[in-house]
Amino acid sequence: MRLVSLLPSATEIVYALGLGDDLVGVTFECDEPAHVRSSKTVVVGGRDTRDMTPAEIDDYVRTRMAAGGDLYTLHAGALAELAPDLILTQDLCRVCALPSGHVDEALAHLGCRAGVLSLDPHSLADVLDTFVEVAVAAGVPERGRRLVAEGERRLAATAAAVAGRPRPRVAVVEWVDPPFTGGHWVPDLIAAAGGEAVAAMPGKRSVQVSWAELTAPDPDVVLVTPCGYHLDGAVRQAEAVLPHFPDAQVWAIDGDGLVVRPGPRLVDGVEAIAAILHPDAVPAARPETIRRVQ
Repeated sequence: MRLVSLLPSATEIVYALGLGDDLVGVTFECDEPAHVRSSKTVVVGGRDTRDMTPAEIDDYVRTRMAAGGDLYTLHAGALAELAPDLILTQDLCRVCALPSGHVDEALAHLGCRAGVLSLDPHSLADVLDTFVEVAVAAGVPERGRRLVAEGERRLAATAAAVAGRPRPRVAVVEWVDPPFTGGHWVPDLIAAAGGEAVAAMPGKRSVQVSWAELTAPDPDVVLVTPCGYHLDGAVRQAEAVLPHFPDAQVWAIDGDGLVVRPGPRLVDGVEAIAAILHPDAVPAARPETIRRVQ
């Protein structure tokens, strides 16, 4: 089966299922595993925002969406040449990836009969379910069940390690200018790691909030997990929030790697957050994934 992934998390799921050799097309944002963009055809492009500030990126996104524009470009010709059997896409967030409706329109225009699977999880349990969905659609259902079972085993081990311990109040900052709080599965990660998520939107879209809304619950720990950034970028954004949280621990986390992408590495994210909240109960996280800023 020839697979095309139109979002980075789906690419990670495909590789976790051992289907990397079947993957023929990816997006310009797919970076895990590291070689994927150089070995596959890139069928979705978008603006390079690496030299933009968080405020500039937010303004660009709002302006484009208000005008009815798209943040991503589907290279329909390249997609057609790949002749995929299955395309993995999403409708969860227009800011995060190309919506599935655009894919359906392109396939109809091209006369392509590929199957389209939209992955739209809202909770950590939903994310685990998508592993099976992709595996079933790709014809390897048992691999999906094994991947879920391994994730559940690790989550259970973390839960047992932090059981009965005080649960620190945790605020998650997914964006700093303007501030956004954590939504969808992110509060589940905090709970699974032995914390209490505050000023959060469990199961719902991440939304813009005021700094007062984030500070009012008096969090013990602040996790800065910016969407679209790995650890170095998270550290820079974490430094910007310090004046708002003078009495809290402030940590930067590899947001794309461990928190915001709904893929297999969310389990790594739970373990890393548990290492922050309960360092004497669980193994330390890898230094390239988290860093204390205050």
